[in-house]
Amino acid sequence: MDGYRVLEWDAPRDVEPVAVPERFNMATLLVDRHLAEGHGERVAVYYRDEQLSYWDLAALVNRIGNALYSLGLGLGDRVVLLLPDCPQFLATFLGAMKIGAVPVPINTLASVDDLHYYLGDSRARAVVVGQEMLEKVTAVRERLPYLRHVVVVGERAANTWSFGELVADQSVELPPADTHRDDAAYWLYSSGTTGLPKGVIHRHEDMVHCTGAYAQHVVGQSEQDVTYSASKLFFSYGLVNSLYLPLWAGGGVVLNPDRPDPATILATIERYRPTLFFSVPTSYAQVIREWEAREEKPDLGSLRLCVSAGESLPAPIYERWRELTGVETLDGIGSTEVGYIFISNVPGGSRPGSSGQLMPGYQARLVDEDGMAVPLGEVGDLWIRAPSTAARYWNQHQRSKETFVGEWIKTGDKYSRDAAGYYRYEGRSDDMLKVGGIWVSPMEVETALLAHSEVAECAVVGAPDAAGLIKPKAYVVPRNPPANADLTLTLQEWVKDRLVPYKYPRTIEFVAELPKTATGKIQRYRLRD
Repeated sequence: MDGYRVLEWDAPRDVEPVAVPERFNMATLLVDRHLAEGHGERVAVYYRDEQLSYWDLAALVNRIGNALYSLGLGLGDRVVLLLPDCPQFLATFLGAMKIGAVPVPINTLASVDDLHYYLGDSRARAVVVGQEMLEKVTAVRERLPYLRHVVVVGERAANTWSFGELVADQSVELPPADTHRDDAAYWLYSSGTTGLPKGVIHRHEDMVHCTGAYAQHVVGQSEQDVTYSASKLFFSYGLVNSLYLPLWAGGGVVLNPDRPDPATILATIERYRPTLFFSVPTSYAQVIREWEAREEKPDLGSLRLCVSAGESLPAPIYERWRELTGVETLDGIGSTEVGYIFISNVPGGSRPGSSGQLMPGYQARLVDEDGMAVPLGEVGDLWIRAPSTAARYWNQHQRSKETFVGEWIKTGDKYSRDAAGYYRYEGRSDDMLKVGGIWVSPMEVETALLAHSEVAECAVVGAPDAAGLIKPKAYVVPRNPPANADLTLTLQEWVKDRLVPYKYPRTIEFVAELPKTATGKIQRYRLRD
């Protein structure tokens, strides 16, 4: 990194990375370790009316691992998971990893064309699919020369295997493959605003670092915790929330295959009484609206901490959630490429509107367009150095070179940092607006709008005015539709009173809903288009 100026506030790596043996298989750390330590009777999974102990989970992991091995799968072979949140997802992910194969979770909402791309690009040898998604796999199977096996959780069809039948007679004993710590452990596909999704390759060693750091230094996770994540397992955030973190700690996880709408989320918390709840800001806002609309308020008294990531948590949502629940929400930022959250608020130290402080074991740098460090308090592009960073993108050499720069990774996020070490999200690098030659953070304008009682949700993007100059435009979901021109003027004056006047939205468009990804992130690029 010669030529890059490092300021004193670029945090040092103040803990040494965990030493991982050269021959290492992550599955043994997540499951087998608990049996060896005499904790096999603990509940690992709560699913519907079932409870699976660590003994039960280990047996299912080994059976599916042996089943995959019997199909000729082994070291380096990709196994696509197209499953809802369920015990079979956990077991297949871990079983594939244990035999040295590479699980590749895929969004269950993927279109047929998307699925064809994922299966073809990964050269998957097998796919384990829920019955409700089997039709999509069947539609593309003949166009996939590498795909050999389709395993169905549910009723099988012609030329497929039944998951239940395949694993029933398999042994519950399975020695781990002699994998290297640098072998691929799993892939996830990460989408950007342009180009095809990128296959992010994570090694067996990676998650030792980011899972352990977060469990120890942020949430203090232990075997006494029960975790529930509204974000699904097939996303990076949900995968760590519902697989890596709880199994690392030896605690339990609640899995719910249903769509995480507000009513389902509240019912799940009340039924299973989790201690840790993970979700995204949009979901928190929706649950707040559900809560406020109810005469009989839900009981969330089991929660000791909530976590938010995926996008920045606006201060009004943070404050309203705490008013309703009495529970602190730890906002943070992570990425698929780094593996999990690397900047986070901590219990007792949360600052509303901030992503928190850099976690131990990580280093951060805020730089300008020329790669030079920006002064304290100014906005710059966030680069991270982490022991958990992915190896590269699969078959995307140029994009790998653009993102992975030596030991550093360009996150694509713009941040500022204050003297106390708190990082404030200023938008994606391609979401930031320059108004009159000055950077404007869409997040800042959105936070101001959300503080108004008539705004349920909003998103701010750049839109050209009559002269072709970019100015802020707000898309607003009103709490009490229909909205009118008077509300437009009210909201514009509201923002002017709270921010520097040039940041106010020149136009406001009222909409019934905002376009979102399956994880609840607002798709600002669709609004820009």
